[in-house]
Amino acid sequence: MLRSLRADAIKPSTSPLSRLLADARRDHATLGKLEPNSAPANADEAYAIQHEILGIAGARVGGWKIGAKSTDGPIQGAPLPDFDLHSDGATLPRTDFAPLGLELEIAFRFGRRFEPSATPYSEADVLAAIGSFGATIEIVASRFAEWPDVDRLAQLADLQNHGALIVGEFMPYYDDYPFAAPLLRFEFNGRDVVELTPANPAGDPRRLLTWLVNHASSRGIAVTPDMIVTTGSYTGMFFPRSAGTAHGRIEGLSPVSVTLY
Repeated sequence: MLRSLRADAIKPSTSPLSRLLADARRDHATLGKLEPNSAPANADEAYAIQHEILGIAGARVGGWKIGAKSTDGPIQGAPLPDFDLHSDGATLPRTDFAPLGLELEIAFRFGRRFEPSATPYSEADVLAAIGSFGATIEIVASRFAEWPDVDRLAQLADLQNHGALIVGEFMPYYDDYPFAAPLLRFEFNGRDVVELTPANPAGDPRRLLTWLVNHASSRGIAVTPDMIVTTGSYTGMFFPRSAGTAHGRIEGLSPVSVTLY
């Protein structure tokens, strides 16, 4: 379903785009072409829209997705609605996501709570607080019909193209794991779907975590031990053309899978 980018009723506390994106997520609808000047003006505005979307949906922050396109490039992220997080082995309808891309990732949980603070948290504080980690499969989706040819800040506002996250079993953290490029396998209906050498474009994804804690702090949000922080794809993005099951296995971690029908 293609939904117009004009809204008749917008709550005063939210922007027009946040209401449109929230409604499109709820209805599994697709938005048409962005009207002139309707995209966020800057990253701060896009981040504000992200949280407006969660507020409209009545969702709490169940986790975060963060990433970077290079080992020293800028970091971006988005809060994940709690109802978009699913346990290993979840079964989900393909029609809920358009487009539908799959990525195999590593996620972390912290062993302590980071309260909002006027003083930035140090990298040493953040890394020392990692409690556990595990494999995840992110479903990438967009509320924009023209994706990926969409303004980058509009994509950031759209929860950074998030659809759902399937979370495998976590294990206690240890710091000598090969985070930059672990051995892995990602299959769909038994076929290997990894076309490039597996690696996280951010390098060691732990470098993203300090940004996340301080980003949340700057918005008055505590990062808590129950939140899942997923840190970018090791496999690129795979677009399944049929129903089936995706299986991901990353060395040393419990496998994770999702079935799409």
